[in-house]
Amino acid sequence: MMTPQFYLFFKGDCLQAMTYYADTLGGTIEGVFLNKDAASPDERMPGGDDLVMNLAMRLGDTLMMASDNSDEMYERPQGFRIQIETPSAAEFDRVYAALSVGARDIAMPPGATFWAERFAMFTDRFGTPWMLNFTGARG
Repeated sequence: MMTPQFYLFFKGDCLQAMTYYADTLGGTIEGVFLNKDAASPDERMPGGDDLVMNLAMRLGDTLMMASDNSDEMYERPQGFRIQIETPSAAEFDRVYAALSVGARDIAMPPGATFWAERFAMFTDRFGTPWMLNFTGARG
């Protein structure tokens, strides 16, 4: 069976963002390769030594991967959101409070829906689009 994984791109703040996600969501950074780690100049991407070429974070059974892009190559994420189902209303509130600090956009603030006790959609300060859900008694 194939397991989908996703790959996020950042504009110079990949290590900061992914470390924050690992701390907030209980993940583990498993590997980080920086531009300066490349064996030769031909293997580097455009930009400085500290740009992330590849990073892996384990979050439960999911492997989240990410890297930085140069200003010329970076594209704002669109057409998807990372969806997190929290195990409790308290955990929903904790994760939302942490990830929404400095949010670029809050498309739907936390509230009840017909499918969930709590639901929210927002784009965090790093540009990552999220959906948080706590189904609770509505599931």
